[in-house]
Amino acid sequence: MASNLSAIELLKLGDQDRVKPVLNQYWPYILGGFFGIGTGICINFGTKRPLMSGIQKHIFGVVGWTAAITYVQNKRSEYLAEKDAVLRHYIELHPEDFTTPERKKIADILDPWVPVR
Repeated sequence: MASNLSAIELLKLGDQDRVKPVLNQYWPYILGGFFGIGTGICINFGTKRPLMSGIQKHIFGVVGWTAAITYVQNKRSEYLAEKDAVLRHYIELHPEDFTTPERKKIADILDPWVPVR
């Protein structure tokens, strides 16, 4: 997908009614459930108990993993937002380094193919 916008215009777009994909919205809960139940099963297997006994282990595992993964995801979002702010500031200070490239057709870029005989 091509864009006619310059680098600074692309960075200034912001979210503009964009929503996260469904998987990205629920990813911490899916992984938290999977790893939490898996942790409870592993603990029960290691102590030679029935795999699904002690439901509190599974509940605490799900809550703990979900909280940890959500925390990591939020920290990652903060880091990426700060990185975008630094890039935006650099582009605003040095616009001459980020000129809009001229549009070319693929036919102008590639050499024509000539079969070897």
